[in-house]
Amino acid sequence: MSAVTALTVSGLFLLLLLLLPQAALARWACVRACPSSCTCTQERSCSVLCDRSALAELPKEFPCEASSINVDKNSLKFLSERAFGTLPSLRSLSLDHNNISFITPGAFKGLPNLVDLTLAHNEYISYLHTRTFQGLKKLVRVDMSDCNLFNIPDRIFLEQMALREVRCFQNHFRRIPGAFRDMVNLTHIYLEKNKIEAVAYNSLLGLSNLRYLNLEDNRIKVIHDQSFQDLQRLENFNINDNRLVVLPEDPFKGLTRLKMLNLGGNLLTNVTKTWFSDLVELEVLYLDRNRLLSIEEGSFENLTSLITLHLNSNNLTALPFPVFQPVYFLGRLFLFKNPWECGCSLEWLKEWMESYQLVRNIPCASPSSVAGLDLGEVVFARANGSCVDPPELNATATASTAVPSTTENRFNSLVSRLLQSELQEETGNLTEGFRNDTLLDPEGALLSMAGQGRAGRAHVRLLVAGFLLSLSACSEISFRVFGT
Repeated sequence: MSAVTALTVSGLFLLLLLLLPQAALARWACVRACPSSCTCTQERSCSVLCDRSALAELPKEFPCEASSINVDKNSLKFLSERAFGTLPSLRSLSLDHNNISFITPGAFKGLPNLVDLTLAHNEYISYLHTRTFQGLKKLVRVDMSDCNLFNIPDRIFLEQMALREVRCFQNHFRRIPGAFRDMVNLTHIYLEKNKIEAVAYNSLLGLSNLRYLNLEDNRIKVIHDQSFQDLQRLENFNINDNRLVVLPEDPFKGLTRLKMLNLGGNLLTNVTKTWFSDLVELEVLYLDRNRLLSIEEGSFENLTSLITLHLNSNNLTALPFPVFQPVYFLGRLFLFKNPWECGCSLEWLKEWMESYQLVRNIPCASPSSVAGLDLGEVVFARANGSCVDPPELNATATASTAVPSTTENRFNSLVSRLLQSELQEETGNLTEGFRNDTLLDPEGALLSMAGQGRAGRAHVRLLVAGFLLSLSACSEISFRVFGT
């Protein structure tokens, strides 16, 4: 082919590319540069799918137009500097379920528009360098869940001022990382299933836009006073399944926008009236699975927006009306698995149950006359117009003065009666023979006498009666069976 011809073909090819629609051109470019071990699709944008491809190393190149890359569930062990080259259009990168143990500082350089980064389920990541996320100035969400992290550097998010969501659940943190302080754009923090032991007064400073905080299933025993004072926009807070025994006098001060608070599964024994004084917008409150014995009057008086209250699985015996009155308009109330004392102090609750049909399953533990009944089945007596508590039953049984006969006496009595009714026409020698046969071989006698007339039938009945009496102490039943 001559030079002129080559230039002509090249020019026609370029002209053809120029005439192609932009979408078709992008699709062609995405597929053309797709790594051999991956699949590339172009719908609205270029997506590179390299998941489950048994990759031990990253491909050398990715399509420049790639907007998302999925390298989940491979065998990657190491991310070098600029591991993905320069991909100006990349917005989502997922490296879930690999064997990554080390990330070189600057590994994500060249990804200036990355928004979502997932490193979850890499059990060998136990350390992150301060410059791990260098260059990711537009990062909004990062997921480091279920790794082997014991901490992260305080300045690791120095460039990530746009960061809104951090997922670090199921690691080994013993404290809330200082890296979160003053991250004013953070809205969601997930720290459940770690080993955090305390919430310090400065753990969450400067998080003025935080809306969701999850600290459930840790080892938290202590919450310092005013630990949540900067979380004025917090709406959902899970601190359930920890080891809290007591709380500060006003632990949730300033959380005026909180809508859901989960304190379930702790070791709390009482509720005081200062705890929830600022929670005027709270809609759902979990206090279940604690060891609550009492609730101080006025504890719920400021919860004017409360819709659902969980008090189940505690040690509550009473719920006086003055404690509950401010939230009498609740939509859902859970009270099961408590040792309720179904006295007159709960009569108001029974009436409320019947009126609104919003509460069920309140089994009574006492008094004994109603134990096992549901509160809705208890009928309260009246005396002079006042409610009377159900009585305690006397559990002491009156001893019988009659001396019960022994099994031997009953058997002998039966023998005598059977002999009188069945063998009165038989001779004394024959009767004595039957007795000897029975003593020598009862089973054989039962078989051999079965067909020997009236005396045989008497002997069979005698043996069967004795057998029944050996199984039951109620000889009267045996007497009725045999019609004697």
